[in-house]
This record gives sequence, C-alpha cells and structure tokens, in this order.
Amino acid sequence: MKIISRVGLGALLAAVSMSTAFAQTSARPYDSSAPKTRAEVRADLAEWRAAGYDPLDWINYPVNAQHAGRIVAARRAQQPGATLTQ
Repeated sequence: MKIISRVGLGALLAAVSMSTAFAQTSARPYDSSAPKTRAEVRADLAEWRAAGYDPLDWINYPVNAQHAGRIVAARRAQQPGATLTQ
C-alpha cells in the first residue's frame, strides 16, 4: 500500500510539473493585448522620452504626449519588418 501511494504521488507531481511547463508558453508575439514586461515598459518610456515626451510636463500634457506618440509611431513604421499594432 505504501508503494502504491508513492507511485500515485509521483505520477501526480509529474503531471502537475508537465502542465505548468506547457502553460507558460509566451503569448507575446501573437497577442498584442498581452501584458508587457517591466523591461518592455522601460524601453517604451525611453523611446517616448527620446521623442520629446516629458512625463513631468503636466502643463503641455496632451499636446506633448500626442506629438511624441506620432514621432514614436513614425519611427516604428520605418523599422524593417514593422507591423501596425494598437
């Protein structure tokens, strides 16, 4: 009885570990609504700041963000293999 319970426990652990391994596939390349990683958010902010966006400039906020957004979109469109995402 002791051996049967250990075999059952081993099979259960194997099934759980295999299911978690298959569940952690990356949905990023195909799903644009998937959450971004911290590194991706930091890279986006750096790109926006390079385009002239200043998050502390709250006086000119909408115009500043829209202008930088157009610049970032134009730069991304010029990259080879660029796709239009929202």
